[in-house]
Amino acid sequence: MTVVSRFAPSPTGRLHVGNIRTALHNFLFARQHGGRFLLRIDDTDRERSTAEFDQAIREDLDWLGLTPDAIFRQSERFDLYEREFERLKAAGRVYACYETPEELDLRRKILLGRGLPPVYERKPLDAAVPECRTPHWRFRLDHDRPIVWTDLIRGEQRFDPKLLSDPVVRREDGSWLYLLPSVIDDADMGVTHIVRGEDHVSNSAAQLQMFEALGATPPQLAHEALLVAAEGKLSKRLGSLGVQQIREEGLEPLALLSVLARLGTSQPVEPFTRVDELAATLDFAHFGRAPAHFDLHDVELINARLLHGMDYAAVADRLPADAMEADWTLLRPNLQRLSDFEQWFELVSGDIVAPDLSDDDRRFVIVAEAQAQQIDWSGEPWRDLTEALKASTGRKGKALFMPLRLALTGREHGPEMSALVKRIGKELTLTRLRAAGTH
Repeated sequence: MTVVSRFAPSPTGRLHVGNIRTALHNFLFARQHGGRFLLRIDDTDRERSTAEFDQAIREDLDWLGLTPDAIFRQSERFDLYEREFERLKAAGRVYACYETPEELDLRRKILLGRGLPPVYERKPLDAAVPECRTPHWRFRLDHDRPIVWTDLIRGEQRFDPKLLSDPVVRREDGSWLYLLPSVIDDADMGVTHIVRGEDHVSNSAAQLQMFEALGATPPQLAHEALLVAAEGKLSKRLGSLGVQQIREEGLEPLALLSVLARLGTSQPVEPFTRVDELAATLDFAHFGRAPAHFDLHDVELINARLLHGMDYAAVADRLPADAMEADWTLLRPNLQRLSDFEQWFELVSGDIVAPDLSDDDRRFVIVAEAQAQQIDWSGEPWRDLTEALKASTGRKGKALFMPLRLALTGREHGPEMSALVKRIGKELTLTRLRAAGTH
């Protein structure tokens, strides 16, 4: 099995969530079946394709953990495209057209005005060739053969080629549109499966006839529902959310992948700590046809859940050098982003600002300091301290716990106090109680 993803230049130079989701599903499908995941860089547009664009794609995929088994650039394969183009031209499957964009646009409007589909009208084979015009080239669809395939997501798909325009495959300047080169690549590399957006369904129909014209076996296709946000379809041309912003937000790549893998399916969105776990759950039978709504807030929620269950080994190299596994286990339930760890780490390793307490709470904390000096710190100091304070002060519930939490952490919420008190130890506990009682 060989699966391929195609990336073309975008204005931002980075991957956006729409093509990340498509690449992810191609990657997961390949991994699930022990196949190869190929990356095709559509760099035939010299103005938009730069070394920086190439490097940005690599960096984004590496950060996401979607490393391809092979990368190839279409700009390096022009000889192959030229050879196959000449073969199709000799067979009459590509032909020259001489209309200007203005003429084509006018003809479309006329057809629409008559209530007809705006399908390109072929000229007779003996039509005169306009002088001083360079042709563009179209692929000649076989109008006598319905285009039918079983889509892995959409089920049976059927197109009448008479209702499709013969697609342009080459421009007047000799540059390529992606349709034909992509088919030539897929045939040459033995691509067996492709996952793409449903906005490419009609393009896929035309490409299936291109495979046949080249004498190649077409891949199996899966067209997933479009990804949309509140403002409408997510598009790289509109500068939608991408890897760069996700990274700037401090979110984990697996949080984004966990959300994108399940959007548009009947499966619940849940955090995954490894890409191979995601691959094991991929099932196109769960994919729906309705647009899939992407919300960054969903990624933020999954990010927190992901961190709460993440092992120390997975983050050790990104934590302060003196942070221990016990610190990670203690503090991770309070994290929304990994960058939050350092401020929480101050609770166990640094100084805190003594809180402003009421007079009654300050007196209570002074009593707590005295009790803390008397308890056995080799057992369960938090339990023993609070039980002693209940007995001596009559306080309970929030009145008992909140002044202690504020005195020991400077915050109204945070780590589980029993584990925290054990971690910071007797001396730091006494120091913070004393500071809060005299502040």
